[in-house]
Amino acid sequence: MYKGNFSRSAFSLSVIAAALAGIPVTASAQTQDGAQEQDVEQIQIVGSRRAGRTINDSPVPIDIIDASSIEATGLTETNMVLNSLLPSFNFPQPSITDGTDHVRPAQLRGLAPDHTLVLVNGKRRHTSALLNLNGSVGRGSSAVDLNAIPANAIKRIEVLRDGAAAQYGSDAIAGVINIVLKDASEGGDVSATYGANVTSMDGIPDLNSVSVGDDGNLLFNTGSERELTDGQTFTLRGNMGFEWGDDGFVNVSAEYRDRGQANRADFDPRENYARNEDGSVDERELTVNRYNHVYGNGEVEDYALFVNAGKALTDSMEFYATAGASSRDSTGGGFYRRAQDSRNITAIYPDGFLPSIQTDISDMSLLAGIKGYAEIWNYDFSVTHGTNELQYSVINSLNTSLGPGSQTEFDAGTLTYDTTIINADVSRLLDTQLFFSEMNFAMGAEYRHEGYDIEAGEENSYVQGAFGPGGVTTDPVAGPFGAAGAQVFPGFTPESAGDNSRHNYSFYVDLEADVLENWNVAVAGRFEDYSDFGSTFNWKMSHRVTVTDALALRASVSTGFRAPSLQQQYFTSIATVFVDGEPTETGTFAPSSDVAQALGSPGLDAEESDNFSAGFTYSPSADFNLTVDFYRIDIDDRIVLSNNLSGEAIEALLAGTGANRARFFLNAINSRTEGVDIVSTYTLNTDSYGDYYFNAGINFNDNEVTDVLAAPQVLQNAGFDQGNLFDDVELRRFETSSPDSKINLGVTWTYDRYAATLRTTRYGEVEDPSSIEARNEIIPSEWITDLDVRVAITDDLSVSVGANNLFDVYPEASRNLVDEVTTFTNIFPYSGFSPYGFTGRYVYGKVAYTF
Repeated sequence: MYKGNFSRSAFSLSVIAAALAGIPVTASAQTQDGAQEQDVEQIQIVGSRRAGRTINDSPVPIDIIDASSIEATGLTETNMVLNSLLPSFNFPQPSITDGTDHVRPAQLRGLAPDHTLVLVNGKRRHTSALLNLNGSVGRGSSAVDLNAIPANAIKRIEVLRDGAAAQYGSDAIAGVINIVLKDASEGGDVSATYGANVTSMDGIPDLNSVSVGDDGNLLFNTGSERELTDGQTFTLRGNMGFEWGDDGFVNVSAEYRDRGQANRADFDPRENYARNEDGSVDERELTVNRYNHVYGNGEVEDYALFVNAGKALTDSMEFYATAGASSRDSTGGGFYRRAQDSRNITAIYPDGFLPSIQTDISDMSLLAGIKGYAEIWNYDFSVTHGTNELQYSVINSLNTSLGPGSQTEFDAGTLTYDTTIINADVSRLLDTQLFFSEMNFAMGAEYRHEGYDIEAGEENSYVQGAFGPGGVTTDPVAGPFGAAGAQVFPGFTPESAGDNSRHNYSFYVDLEADVLENWNVAVAGRFEDYSDFGSTFNWKMSHRVTVTDALALRASVSTGFRAPSLQQQYFTSIATVFVDGEPTETGTFAPSSDVAQALGSPGLDAEESDNFSAGFTYSPSADFNLTVDFYRIDIDDRIVLSNNLSGEAIEALLAGTGANRARFFLNAINSRTEGVDIVSTYTLNTDSYGDYYFNAGINFNDNEVTDVLAAPQVLQNAGFDQGNLFDDVELRRFETSSPDSKINLGVTWTYDRYAATLRTTRYGEVEDPSSIEARNEIIPSEWITDLDVRVAITDDLSVSVGANNLFDVYPEASRNLVDEVTTFTNIFPYSGFSPYGFTGRYVYGKVAYTF
């Protein structure tokens, strides 16, 4: 209930918001200077709808990351902050994966990126328009782009590590991430950070010169390990709070980031030019740039602006609103086309070319609502709208089939996703005379409309022209024809384009009470109905038993679901691919399309889950806290992208559809995820040596595909079963592409005007699977250490310096981990599945002014 000073009420409401996510935190809050604010008990937003529920008495596990912890990382991307601080979070940084280079997916507990629900101020956040299709972690998923939210707008991040679909709806299988925005009504800060990778590529020598050996082949002379300074990043941030009358606030955050390219490609040993008529090497081979690929972080320029506001309308009613807009312009490289490549036209690129994908990503969100207290009811009514647009451009490229007159830059099309949500929640306390405490009764309803649009690229970005390979003149009817469409990323065709939508509505009931003095029970149920696949009902029950003042046991059991995304339902990309010199129409088709139905596609249904967790909390004093939680997540009917299907039987099935090869999504596997989370904090205060805040987090996680469902009968009749419908690589990507364990250890020290944070993280073993056993790569476990040191020059001005990956650790070079070394094993020396990336040491300096 709103009474009195607004800022105090806003704090209480934000704390309550934390409680609703069900995330456990300690009874003390970490302040900006690293010291402990005693007597401040954090209230959670997620996980429980009982007002005033604190993190310490939460029945489910919750992590809290405050603003000071975010700032002490020196990292500029929200996903990288979470990867650095959360043991159950995985954020690899793949490269040369088309759109995934620009919107990189992340995982919680090794599950798919779209198995985690993201909230902002307790309200559902829209997903990215991108569908990850290449061979990276998260293949086949669309997830929320957390990097669209500027880190300096975040007051804290709450991570609920428990299934919560019964409380919040689709996607909350692995857990919930709730981002709480800053809400100060005065003061602010500005900061400027500059950093760069200062690194030596482990095991990769520098190329000193190229010569011709006695055998007439190229000879490469190498030296010591390659040393680089790149990835220069400048970040400018500002945050300021304003009073809105006597009882409101407007908090504004802005961020600008300019990140340079960080390239970890090795030199290309292949002959770039065709040999001379006498068989000798072209003399240009000795001077051509051998570092012709870009493998690592591409160039990125980001702008973001977020506004969070609230105002008391009456003594019992409050208006709140949040608006955000961000823009990202980024560039990612593809595979280099050598001068002698049939996909090149030497009249345009005599030395070959590296085509690149440019994306212009625009993200917008708006949330407005009222909440308050009316007689015996608390209420919250809101409307949320979000849009994500990804526009593709291809540069430094060509369409081979258009010949020497081909353009070199293309508009390849646009993907757009949008959603509008209308939400109503009410709650009250009921004295049933049955329990030790009053029962909190909450119920609500939600309506959500989603849209997904694919806009075709310009005609020359996808068209099949009349020229042959290499752009030479050929028979305009008989061929052979050159590769169609823009090299590296053919544009979306008119057949791929479409404007699709769906809607759903849901109702929930949530009950919570202390049935005995030391036994809390919460029960929730939720019904949802979707216009495209039907309805689902899910429930959850959680318990917390207080054994002593220091020890409590907790457990939960729930069912969950994830609705197939519109991206999975409708994404279509058709391109002409040459096989043995013959053009074939192949691509990704919507499960409801004529192509997919010809292959027996039944369409998509929701994934379903059963979640179990049990653990304990132990807190003998305000200075020490320990939580241990075991979990198991069983998911049925997981949505998987099939292999590219081809052959005479497939072509017969596809007769009349215009396609020769096809792949599509279908509910195809069941899986089980099991693990344990251990989290502990300890505070040590000394008179002479400052204060120390220790934290430790450990996650052990195992993913297993327990069953592969039968192929559609049509495909079985054509000779396809599980083995060739979904290859072993796809299954192992589910099981082993995220760390089997992760350990986070850290300490923050503060003394007078000095502060330092030291963190070290052990990333467990990861597999980069291959269909060829000799090329299968096991990435060993490794420790990564970060250090941040801050000095307060005055009460308002501070200077920080630090290093992420202080000891310049790289994953083992791929050539040392596989039995069969290929050209590209050399050119791309480190695996994109590395959970800590492969760009090496990053050092930075920061100046901040607080007012």
